[in-house]
Amino acid sequence: MAIDPHISPQPPGGPGYEVRDANPAAIVKFGVGLAIVLIVVAIGMRLVFGYFAETQTLGPEASPFENARTLPPQPRLQVMPEADIHDYWEREQEILKSYGWVDKQNGVVRIPIERAMRMTLERVLPARAAKPAGPAGTIAPGEAAGASEASAKPAGNGTE
Repeated sequence: MAIDPHISPQPPGGPGYEVRDANPAAIVKFGVGLAIVLIVVAIGMRLVFGYFAETQTLGPEASPFENARTLPPQPRLQVMPEADIHDYWEREQEILKSYGWVDKQNGVVRIPIERAMRMTLERVLPARAAKPAGPAGTIAPGEAAGASEASAKPAGNGTE
């Protein structure tokens, strides 16, 4: 069995640790620099907190014997969000399913959605001419080139 000289134990009488990896001077410089930075930050924090203590008021001190409940500023959290959203939904549904004035002076009214959809279907809507269906993902011949030509033509009723 061969012995690798790079893995062999340290020679007797050595220092008992790796002397090449640690640079004591660099470690001391880093420690001193870190201490200086910490001191500067602590002094800066002290100055900032002192400034805020003088310029901003915190209000009256809290009393454990005070029973008056002060409400927080707006917006407040909902106590029962499920009930709130349900009430909101019912109000909106009532508006969507009823007749009413939107602007009485200009004669604008609202009608239920179902009635509006029926009225739209009763009217003749412009429709595109039917094209033969090709395989999925393919472009019909002349479709890419005809797109600019079709936009230049006036819209007709599809019986040309």
